[in-house]
Amino acid sequence: MNQEKVLSVLLGPIVTEKTTLASANNQYVFKVRTDSNKREIGAAVESLFGVTVESVTTSNVKGKKKIYKGRVGQRVNWKRAVVRVSEGQMIDATSS
Repeated sequence: MNQEKVLSVLLGPIVTEKTTLASANNQYVFKVRTDSNKREIGAAVESLFGVTVESVTTSNVKGKKKIYKGRVGQRVNWKRAVVRVSEGQMIDATSS
Protein backbone atom coordinates (compact mmCIF):
# COMPACT_ATOMS: atom_id res chain seq x y z
CA MET A 1 0.00 0.00 0.00
CA ASN A 2 1.42 3.40 -0.94
CA GLN A 3 2.21 6.04 1.68
CA GLU A 4 -0.51 8.44 0.51
CA LYS A 5 -3.21 5.78 1.04
CA VAL A 6 -1.81 4.92 4.48
CA LEU A 7 -1.98 8.54 5.60
CA SER A 8 -5.55 9.00 4.36
CA VAL A 9 -7.11 5.88 5.96
CA LEU A 10 -7.17 7.16 9.55
CA LEU A 11 -9.21 10.34 9.98
CA GLY A 12 -8.61 10.77 13.70
CA PRO A 13 -8.92 9.22 17.14
CA ILE A 14 -12.22 9.02 18.98
CA VAL A 15 -11.56 10.21 22.52
CA THR A 16 -14.49 9.62 24.86
CA GLU A 17 -14.82 8.22 28.34
CA LYS A 18 -15.68 4.78 26.98
CA THR A 19 -12.73 4.67 24.54
CA THR A 20 -10.35 5.88 27.25
CA LEU A 21 -11.38 2.95 29.45
CA ALA A 22 -10.87 0.59 26.48
CA SER A 23 -7.25 1.74 26.16
CA ALA A 24 -6.54 -0.14 29.41
CA ASN A 25 -7.19 -3.34 27.40
CA ASN A 26 -4.81 -2.26 24.59
CA GLN A 27 -7.73 -1.18 22.38
CA TYR A 28 -7.80 2.15 20.55
CA VAL A 29 -10.70 3.61 18.58
CA PHE A 30 -10.31 5.61 15.36
CA LYS A 31 -12.61 7.28 12.87
CA VAL A 32 -11.64 5.89 9.45
CA ARG A 33 -12.65 6.30 5.83
CA THR A 34 -15.82 4.44 4.90
CA ASP A 35 -14.15 2.69 1.95
CA SER A 36 -11.22 1.29 3.98
CA ASN A 37 -10.97 -2.35 5.03
CA LYS A 38 -9.44 -4.07 8.07
CA ARG A 39 -6.12 -4.84 6.40
CA GLU A 40 -5.62 -1.22 5.34
CA ILE A 41 -6.51 0.06 8.80
CA GLY A 42 -4.10 -2.36 10.48
CA ALA A 43 -1.28 -1.46 8.10
CA ALA A 44 -1.92 2.25 8.64
CA VAL A 45 -1.78 1.96 12.44
CA GLU A 46 1.36 -0.17 12.30
CA SER A 47 3.20 2.23 10.00
CA LEU A 48 2.08 5.47 11.67
CA PHE A 49 2.48 4.49 15.33
CA GLY A 50 5.12 1.73 15.13
CA VAL A 51 3.08 -0.89 17.01
CA THR A 52 2.03 -4.46 16.26
CA VAL A 53 -1.69 -4.81 15.55
CA GLU A 54 -3.36 -8.00 16.80
CA SER A 55 -6.90 -7.39 15.53
CA VAL A 56 -9.15 -4.78 13.94
CA THR A 57 -12.91 -4.57 14.41
CA THR A 58 -14.95 -2.17 12.30
CA SER A 59 -18.50 -0.87 12.44
CA ASN A 60 -20.49 1.45 10.24
CA VAL A 61 -22.26 4.21 12.17
CA LYS A 62 -25.41 5.61 10.58
CA GLY A 63 -25.95 9.33 10.78
CA LYS A 64 -28.77 10.58 12.96
CA LYS A 65 -31.94 11.95 11.42
CA LYS A 66 -32.48 15.57 12.44
CA ILE A 67 -35.23 18.12 11.89
CA TYR A 68 -34.15 21.72 11.32
CA LYS A 69 -36.78 24.40 10.71
CA GLY A 70 -39.33 21.76 9.75
CA ARG A 71 -37.10 20.03 7.21
CA VAL A 72 -35.83 16.51 7.71
CA GLY A 73 -32.13 15.88 7.15
CA GLN A 74 -29.53 13.29 8.00
CA ARG A 75 -26.01 13.58 9.31
CA VAL A 76 -23.16 11.90 7.48
CA ASN A 77 -22.60 8.13 7.90
CA TRP A 78 -19.12 7.21 9.16
CA LYS A 79 -16.99 4.22 10.07
CA ARG A 80 -15.34 3.33 13.40
CA ALA A 81 -12.39 0.98 13.88
CA VAL A 82 -11.35 -0.61 17.18
CA VAL A 83 -7.70 -1.63 16.98
CA ARG A 84 -6.14 -4.02 19.49
CA VAL A 85 -2.36 -3.76 19.80
CA SER A 86 0.08 -6.23 21.35
CA GLU A 87 0.52 -6.41 25.11
CA GLY A 88 2.84 -3.73 26.47
CA GLN A 89 2.54 -1.40 23.47
CA MET A 90 0.76 1.94 23.62
CA ILE A 91 -0.56 4.60 21.23
CA ASP A 92 -0.75 8.22 22.32
CA ALA A 93 -3.98 8.89 20.42
CA THR A 94 -4.62 12.28 22.01
CA SER A 95 -1.67 13.93 20.26
CA SER A 96 -2.45 12.59 16.75
